[in-house]
Amino acid sequence: MKLLPLLFAFVFAPSFAHKVIGIADSDTLTLLVDHQTLKIRLANIDAPEKRQTFGQKSKESLSELCWGKDAQYEAQSIDRYKRTVAIVTCRGAGVNREQVRRGMA
Repeated sequence: MKLLPLLFAFVFAPSFAHKVIGIADSDTLTLLVDHQTLKIRLANIDAPEKRQTFGQKSKESLSELCWGKDAQYEAQSIDRYKRTVAIVTCRGAGVNREQVRRGMA
């Protein structure tokens, strides 16, 4: 129970730039944070899954925006899969909004 406040402090702390090391699908990416991985689900969007229509194209769009780049995130919550739900910025571009603008979410 003593670790719970520390977990929330880590997850909801202001974000510095972290490297994007994985793109799972069109709304989930993995960051390298202090030598540990952190799965992030993009907040406030509904993007197609990999096997759905446009799922692969949407994933490619997210990869183009973020793969291998530095990203910042603003955590909103934790989902039922223990992913951090967040607003993400890659190289100054608001990724959540950009996926919607591109028609990928």
